[in-house]
Amino acid sequence: MIFWNNIDIADNERALLFRRNRLETVLTPGRHRLPIFADNVRLETYDVTELVFNNANAKFLLKTHAEKLSAHIEKFELTDLQVGLFYRDNHLVDILEPGSFLAVWKGVEDVRVDVIDISDNFVVDDKLIGLFGRGAKAGLSSVALAKSAVKAINYAEVPDEHVGLLTVNGKFEKLLQAGCYGYWKYNRSVVVKLLDMRLQAIEVSGQEILTKDRVSLRINLSGSYKVADPKVVALKLNDYASFIYRELQLRLREAVGTQALDSLLEDKDSLNVVIADGIRCKLAEYGIEMVSVGVKDIILPGDMKVILNQVVEAQKEAEANLIKRREETQAMRALHNTAKLMENNPTLLRLKELESLERITTRIDKISVYDGLDGVLNNLVKLAPV
Repeated sequence: MIFWNNIDIADNERALLFRRNRLETVLTPGRHRLPIFADNVRLETYDVTELVFNNANAKFLLKTHAEKLSAHIEKFELTDLQVGLFYRDNHLVDILEPGSFLAVWKGVEDVRVDVIDISDNFVVDDKLIGLFGRGAKAGLSSVALAKSAVKAINYAEVPDEHVGLLTVNGKFEKLLQAGCYGYWKYNRSVVVKLLDMRLQAIEVSGQEILTKDRVSLRINLSGSYKVADPKVVALKLNDYASFIYRELQLRLREAVGTQALDSLLEDKDSLNVVIADGIRCKLAEYGIEMVSVGVKDIILPGDMKVILNQVVEAQKEAEANLIKRREETQAMRALHNTAKLMENNPTLLRLKELESLERITTRIDKISVYDGLDGVLNNLVKLAPV
């Protein structure tokens, strides 16, 4: 006598019936009768609402038992040069890597996989950049999609007044203008490096340099530059900022080492011209424009400051003495000319007497006058006849 066991399969379930470890059939929702004492009978029950057919041997089973499983399970398989966009009910939920295999239960949701060939074209479509690039950073509704987007796509954003240098597998490809870009990472190395096209400042501080007459100076140099040809900069220079800094150091040392201290202090502008002319020609070869450059500070050693102060003090003192002697000479010459005029002109001599009298009267409180105005004019001041 055979005894039967009733097996109930729910609406959201499917079961694979194995007999002696061989797939026999797929049990759909409903009641099924199985022999109780049947040897080597095994059931594998799956919840189809999870959609994905998670079985370690899914690929083998679908290939070996296609006639039994094709009505219930749909498979998607990608080559090594393809990427898949996995949609559930028209919602993108995941990105399938090259070489991926995916099996899903049929009749549960509207499922599709859009296949993208990345063998030659590795640029992400503009419609997907916003979702993959910004969405992955802001937090997508699907955790799987967020993780897949970070892993699968190199997202680059080039701001205004910048350019992007696109390098693929170590080779420079092209310049990217301001905007958003996305590239598939699979099967290649994609790097986007930003270059700032705005005016940049550079400082070369604390340079200890010997002049031609072997005086040690500390000089601070400042300048401004901008990238004129980003492609040339990308191909010829690894770190253009360090390159500019070293070139300014060398030009500064060359310019200072060929001049004496006095000439440097007298005309700093000539030093700026020498440095600027040399550095502009050099940087132009590498796609960089040197807009301005100049010496900001020249700092002398302590003992040299004392000596220079003494020299300046002596020079100023000599100049003051020279001016004083020159003024005295001019005063004596004027006095001599006045004496000559009065010698032959009694009226002019009398006017000079009255001028002297006026000066005297301003310094006394009162004066006694005898003989009226004639006494003031003739008796108060008397000059001996010549």
